[in-house]
Amino acid sequence: MDNWSRLNNQSIFLMHLVQLNMNCEDANIPNRRVLITGATGLLGRAVYKEFNENDWHSVGCGYSRARPKFERVNLLDSVGVHNIIQDFQPHVIVHCAAERRPDVVETQADAVSQLNVTASGNLAKEAAGVGAFLIYISTDYVFDGTNPPYKESDAPNPLNLYGKTKLEGEKAVLENNEGAAVLRIPILYGEVEKLEESAVTVMFDKVQFSNKSANMDHWQQRFPTNIKDVASVCRQLSEKRMLDPSIKGTFHWSGNEQMTKYEMACAIADAFNLPSSHLRPITDSPVVGALRPRNAQLDCSKLEMLGIGQRTPFRVGIRESLWPFLVDKKWRQTVFH
Repeated sequence: MDNWSRLNNQSIFLMHLVQLNMNCEDANIPNRRVLITGATGLLGRAVYKEFNENDWHSVGCGYSRARPKFERVNLLDSVGVHNIIQDFQPHVIVHCAAERRPDVVETQADAVSQLNVTASGNLAKEAAGVGAFLIYISTDYVFDGTNPPYKESDAPNPLNLYGKTKLEGEKAVLENNEGAAVLRIPILYGEVEKLEESAVTVMFDKVQFSNKSANMDHWQQRFPTNIKDVASVCRQLSEKRMLDPSIKGTFHWSGNEQMTKYEMACAIADAFNLPSSHLRPITDSPVVGALRPRNAQLDCSKLEMLGIGQRTPFRVGIRESLWPFLVDKKWRQTVFH
């Protein structure tokens, strides 16, 4: 090979290298964009993380806890909502923001309706304006719990104001955006910033402090669901929708281990090798607070038939979530190190 040919081949190779480097740099900013509301909350943080770690350009928005990681957006400010959606032009919006504590909802009905219904309808309208796929996070509490398991097509009949506002939010979303999706989910747990963030993890102190007996509900049948699993379902649903515009409407996702809070508390004790004899099962229906459905089990076969889903076994997920809050440090060192 003469020198000219050798030089020519080298320059072609260098051009390829430059092109490869340019492509790598471009790849650092994924071209799929997702906007997550309520990104500072329990579920929102997991959804943001899931998309961010799977090649999506993710922007989260929150309100009181937004800065510095997330955009500060008041979802009741329609101009602010319009501006962030127009500026970012997301392909997908996952709407996690909501007031989801049933007993709080009963005392702040007007403010909750503004967030759970009015803001959701407006977000759906704005999403339709830029052709974004909206996933509205809803709840198993849209059902009365008398005839489980519930399919997406079963008639809702919420027993409390929380369930009613979430159902009205579903209607507002689908009326304003016919291509949107509603994802109903049950009680959540996962990586919490404080134990009170989840109705599951909040039980840990009662489990750990075994010198004092603790009454635990043994009436309501629950299906604790890991936030990582819901986040994965949101991403899988979004990616399937990018390929198939017929993916829309209402869907259900849930863990598949049926437990009362008493049984969850016993499982938590078991996961950490702690005593549970101080935990007392209460089998009467609760008489204080908002009414709850006895068993609002969700049938998830619609998503499963699409090949969408992820389930973390409860004992695995709960250990992962709660060990940082373990009081007995010696136990923590022997098990985790």
